[in-house]
Amino acid sequence: MRITGKLRPVVALTATAALIAGCSGSGDSSDRDGDRKTFIFGASDDPKTLDAAYVSDGESFRAIFQIYETLVALEPGGTEVVPSLATDWTISDDGLAYTFNLKPNVKFHDGEAFNAAAVCFNFDRWYNFKGAQQNGDISYYWQTIFGGFATKDNDSVPETSRYKSCEATNDTTVTLNLAQPSSALLAGLVLPAFSIASPKAITDGGTDVTVQGDSISYSGGFGSTTVAGTGPFKFVSWERGDRLVLEANEEYHEGRPKLDEIIFRPIADATARLQALQAGEIDAYEGVAAADVAAVESAAQVVSRPAFNVGYVGFNNNIPLLKNQKIRQAIAHALNRQGLLDAQYPQGAEVANQFLPPSQWGYNSTITGYEYSEEKAKQLIAESGETNLTLEFWYPANVSRPYMPNPQAVYESFAADLEKVGFTIVPKTVPWTPDYLQNIQSDNLGQLFLLGWSGDYADPDNFVGTFFRENNPQFALNEPNIQGKLNQALAETDQAARQALYEEVNQLLFEYIPGVPFVHNQPLLALAKDVTGYTPSPVSLEYFKLIDLGS
Repeated sequence: MRITGKLRPVVALTATAALIAGCSGSGDSSDRDGDRKTFIFGASDDPKTLDAAYVSDGESFRAIFQIYETLVALEPGGTEVVPSLATDWTISDDGLAYTFNLKPNVKFHDGEAFNAAAVCFNFDRWYNFKGAQQNGDISYYWQTIFGGFATKDNDSVPETSRYKSCEATNDTTVTLNLAQPSSALLAGLVLPAFSIASPKAITDGGTDVTVQGDSISYSGGFGSTTVAGTGPFKFVSWERGDRLVLEANEEYHEGRPKLDEIIFRPIADATARLQALQAGEIDAYEGVAAADVAAVESAAQVVSRPAFNVGYVGFNNNIPLLKNQKIRQAIAHALNRQGLLDAQYPQGAEVANQFLPPSQWGYNSTITGYEYSEEKAKQLIAESGETNLTLEFWYPANVSRPYMPNPQAVYESFAADLEKVGFTIVPKTVPWTPDYLQNIQSDNLGQLFLLGWSGDYADPDNFVGTFFRENNPQFALNEPNIQGKLNQALAETDQAARQALYEEVNQLLFEYIPGVPFVHNQPLLALAKDVTGYTPSPVSLEYFKLIDLGS
């Protein structure tokens, strides 16, 4: 789930899943076994671990999503919350108790029964994380949705937790009790981080994790050699650097999937993934570059993921020049966003007018955006009274993001726009890892900067709440009215009232201009011609149980 506002650490490989020397990372004929339907996905990297609670990256979640299930899920290809392991649910009037009715007669892959006690085992495990488990790069989504833990072992952990307890009334009824309401909870529970795993597998395998500097080591057997969920595919084997193999769950509670086998092959280089697809060595990969679309379409299908992201030019509001609203307005009108998209983005990308994508409820459809006008920008600069118009403009090197495939091209286009109206732009660029986020989140370094966000789950708090509910160092925005309304919206239990609050917040942000959103992009995927049923998800959670192979 591509967390664009966080640094990602180096992951140390363990002996339980060792790298095979000399593996090229591309498929070969041995991956295809006669009449078996084997779907081979060309991933950009290995999963970090298959212990879902410990990860937040897309490659880990892609595999985890096929093995485990959550209480609630998203409809295929959309953002509506639908039943999964829970058939239905009720929420108390005060928003502090969520009661789920569970599917009966469901078993984990190790033969153990799925029931309410298993659900509570998982939630209580997460709540009682200690030591290294409380590292923000390990339990990111627990802290995002629930806050703190039973004890506070890490200075960066929130002081309090929204989670209070889990009650198993009977085998098929479970209640999550909260210490404080959070209307984003249900949407957050669709995240694979809240996958329900077999308590026996967790206990038998072990869940040891250690952190040394920027390195994380997963030494427990659970998530590497011992893996058991309730999902449509079962763990078979994993050889890091070569392949992760899953097989159809013959006893899956929704019926056996159409595929017999899934193989995830890590191929880091995008060109190598394209070549592997053309050679028939893989069946799909994500991240088709706009320049490669014609080459892919000559041999395969190109499909787009619904836009659920935003790219923006951010402003550091600690900078004196950027505290002047006329200057912020001038920048907004100086940027030729449509021109950039026409030149650098694939078909389907659209100009962003606010920090929420249009498909997310809470979007304010009355906001029409900032008109591109050099004349208006120059007029606003003249009205500002400012004469020193020098600004540093930061952009990342050695990275491609879903909302910003070519950061340098975005920078060059916008820098030229700003210089046309009188600004002096000083380019600043450093590698994405490990320096970029650290620099733009400094009070003094980041002035103008390029960044963005890919949605994790379908709630407005995951966008505008992430950016502005607290004092985010990249924006350095201290606006009590905006922050107060965002906290009010998170606690509000009435959906119509939440909708109105987020629409109001988006209008306030549009008027204040803490930054300029410029794009909602549709990332591209490549599929072999015989792949059917692949339904792209806005949040990158695709159901491989729907896939079939054949004409």
